[in-house]
Amino acid sequence: MFLDDEKQLYIVADGMGGHQAGEVASEMVVDSLRAYMERFNENAAVEELSDPDDSLSKAANRLLSGIYLANKSVYQAAHSKEAYTGMGSTVSTVYFDGGTLIAANVGDSPIYLVHDGNIERLSVPHTVMAELDSRKAERLGGEFRHVLTRAIGVNETVQADISEIQCFKGDILVIGSDGLSDKIEQHEIKEVVRRDRPMKACRQLVELANERGGDDNITVVVLKVKNRQSKIGRFFRSFFKG
Repeated sequence: MFLDDEKQLYIVADGMGGHQAGEVASEMVVDSLRAYMERFNENAAVEELSDPDDSLSKAANRLLSGIYLANKSVYQAAHSKEAYTGMGSTVSTVYFDGGTLIAANVGDSPIYLVHDGNIERLSVPHTVMAELDSRKAERLGGEFRHVLTRAIGVNETVQADISEIQCFKGDILVIGSDGLSDKIEQHEIKEVVRRDRPMKACRQLVELANERGGDDNITVVVLKVKNRQSKIGRFFRSFFKG
């Protein structure tokens, strides 16, 4: 994971492909995307999309470029060393550009927005179960719940889902791994983050997920927007179980 209030960039990546390879993949995703967006913020010359999406802002297209670059890095590494064969990672990231919140993801690591007393999932889950209609999904066993249809580094190219929305003072963002969303329902997440300050909310969410089994790595980032017109400020607190 990566958190930087000054750069207003927040990333969670959940690796796959065995413990070692998954850890390498997730670290590569975070490092690659972070470095790319740092160069963007420094107005340095960076590789951009050859066919940017005209419906998106320049900042959103840059974020997509960073995700595609991360995919390229992991894909090349997975094909250069036998121990890394088949490795990949999810990525879920939030970037603030002025009063705009940009959320992008590949895989099933969730991004939630709590606004005006309601919670919604901004990320799109790229899993077999999520992409089937309810009747077909019911016929599949629970083992298909985490079979990804998209992931970073599995194919030479990848398609990310991205959204841009206006953010407001008091909005709360939660970025996590599926170790969180598997154990805690959305309404429970909303209750915890509305009740507690970000640092305490993170602890509460991780503890609750562990109490309910904790059979997967848990990464949680909680952000609270203080002033959408200026720097977001130090509102994140993060704790994770390895």
